Amino acid sequence: MTSLNIPLLLRMQMIFQQDGAPAHFSRQAREILNARFPDRWMGRDGPIAWPARSPDLNVLDYFVWGYIKNLVEHWRDGTEHEVREAIIAAFNTITPDMAQRATRNIVRRAELCIEQRGRHFEQLLH
Repeated sequence: MTSLNIPLLLRMQMIFQQDGAPAHFSRQAREILNARFPDRWMGRDGPIAWPARSPDLNVLDYFVWGYIKNLVEHWRDGTEHEVREAIIAAFNTITPDMAQRATRNIVRRAELCIEQRGRHFEQLLH
């Protein structure tokens, strides 16, 4: 499914997550996000607060991106269309159960973050 096939009602509810890259903090980038995702994007100075440098507490960072990368990295030499289709297919393999398990993991991660006083704790999870 491409962004063009996503029903308008669903697109109107989507929230865009901005990363912390300096180029993505430009006034022009924020204006585009405000126009396309009014009050529905998170990032530096966005309408939805997002803690800076918190990959250990972010389900997208500690689960989704690594999972998707493992499924699509062999398509690196494919055409743009093939890579896009592979990414979409990979996202479609994430089941509600997988998402729930990853989200439940956030409690343990928050506890470890507090115990470690904000320092890295990923090595303590295994």
